[in-house]
Amino acid sequence: MYYLFQENSNLLVQLTSKMEAWWDAFVLKLPNLAVAILVLIVSYFMGKFLSKLLLQILRKKMKNRSVRRVLSKILYGIILVIGFFLALGILDLDKALTSVLAGAGVAALAIGLALQGTLSNTFSGIMLSFLPRIKIGDFIETDAHSGFVHDISLRNLVLRRPDNHYVIMPNSKFIEEPFINYSLVTRGRVTVHSRVAYGSDLHAVKAMVLEKFEEAFPNLIDEKIEFYYIKFNESSIDFMVRFWIDYVKKSQMYAAQDEAILIINDLFSEKNIEIPYPIHTINLSESTSNNPKKDNDYEK
Repeated sequence: MYYLFQENSNLLVQLTSKMEAWWDAFVLKLPNLAVAILVLIVSYFMGKFLSKLLLQILRKKMKNRSVRRVLSKILYGIILVIGFFLALGILDLDKALTSVLAGAGVAALAIGLALQGTLSNTFSGIMLSFLPRIKIGDFIETDAHSGFVHDISLRNLVLRRPDNHYVIMPNSKFIEEPFINYSLVTRGRVTVHSRVAYGSDLHAVKAMVLEKFEEAFPNLIDEKIEFYYIKFNESSIDFMVRFWIDYVKKSQMYAAQDEAILIINDLFSEKNIEIPYPIHTINLSESTSNNPKKDNDYEK
């Protein structure tokens, strides 16, 4: 019994001495800990300040808003990492840091395999930010959606549709599918279809429509208004007119189509040119028309 008591007393003394040594080390490290915390705080506010300053400078030098945002976030992250390493150095945790980084490499591999979709979206977001063919404010159209590019983050691309609803698309899905960017060029060609009745003077119709369209939609160099008869239909001869306008979004195209339809309708009304519509004739046999069903026939 005495031996056990003595052994427990020795363990208590060792534990107490160890705790005192840890306390003394903690007290000695208090100045370093305070400096390390100060370094982290300074790096945080410095990162915020420098990222905002970079954003202001890039606004004057670079038009692509999404690229400006990504660059400012990268600078902010770099400053935070530098501050973190400086704080570890002040605390004399370099050896511990080496062990942590070695373990972090294995952990990063496992996390990378588990988060393939997220990482794919992140890298796709960086690619989208630096693509010259898409930027915030452009009007784009995919297979399923269309709208203005509202935001490009490291995970999602946000579209503001013409009805003012927002579509949030994962970057990886967007970058792998084809899309139309209407804002890349300022001129585009619009097509309108119509028809005339059989027996109309086709040459006169073509000349009149071309004259009206040339007045309403002036051409630039290497542009022309095109008129084509395209089909003999059941009750009409179909044609289409192609012309050029300034447009970078769908609403401008719809407005031009509306104006073109009004021009054709007013012109045909003025010149008494018929715009036919399909007519369906129903022939009733003589036996059916002369022998109506009796009431008892419906009751069967």
